[in-house]
Amino acid sequence: MPYSLTQINEAVRSDPKAFAEECDAAYAKKVELAAQKIAGHRSESHVILLSGPSGSGKTTTAMKIEEVLEHMGVETHTISMDNYFNTVDPETAPRNREGGIDYESPFCLDIELLNRHFAMLDRGETIHVPKYEFARQMRSDILSQPLRLGPDELAIFEGIHALNDIIVGKNPHAFKLYIAARSNITNGEGEIVFQHAWLRLCRRIVRDYKFRGSDASFTLKMWANVRRGEKLYISPYKENANIMFDSSLACEASLLKPFVVPLLEAVPAGKYEVVDEMLKAFDRIEAMDEKYIAPNSLAREFIGGSTYSY
Repeated sequence: MPYSLTQINEAVRSDPKAFAEECDAAYAKKVELAAQKIAGHRSESHVILLSGPSGSGKTTTAMKIEEVLEHMGVETHTISMDNYFNTVDPETAPRNREGGIDYESPFCLDIELLNRHFAMLDRGETIHVPKYEFARQMRSDILSQPLRLGPDELAIFEGIHALNDIIVGKNPHAFKLYIAARSNITNGEGEIVFQHAWLRLCRRIVRDYKFRGSDASFTLKMWANVRRGEKLYISPYKENANIMFDSSLACEASLLKPFVVPLLEAVPAGKYEVVDEMLKAFDRIEAMDEKYIAPNSLAREFIGGSTYSY
């Protein structure tokens, strides 16, 4: 459902703190409903598969669902599927149409090991979750951690390819959750002022700058390939989900504006058409100070200052 530009600007001007709290409360309600459905499904499988495109808030949402389940008395473990990446081998790695290694491909993952681990967890057996070392581009079995689920415990596996048929096909009873920022901002007359895909891009630009020191050009250079991977490997499988979860916050464009606009303005004019379009959109959106955002808000995954560590 789209957000109203007029309502957003009025809320930011009149009571930004209440607006931020309202947005977090709406998101928290979605988390609670998802946790309740997951808990009710646990007799069928101990495995939850959580997918979504880059910048969708998968990590925070997985941890928040885990928290709610824990409060319900359901012990839950969250595992990033990034740890199941294969050690990069230029000879066997999947390639994109330009001939480069296709890091967006699900075949960068050890699918056989993942599916074996899901089956073992459902049988109550112990697995050893590997650790992927991104700096060395290799998977370490030495750093692996044992995991065995009790009769009433759950494991959330979150990753961009979690709902792909090559995984879901072997695990039809797992609970499946698709997360994405799905709401546009409109002017109330049908005009889309700010696209939901831009929100994810802005989240990525700010996060890459905050946590990696990378400028906007770094993120924008990769974005076309990221979007290509989403259309090939992620979006076609969202219909496999038991729940589609909209992770956008109505206040987020206002919140991101003070962070992302200076980064976008530093990009050479005309280099990326999307930059000019987003800057024009931000001219119409009231800015919000981050002091109104709670430490445990989903938005903190991207702007920093979170009570979580990523």
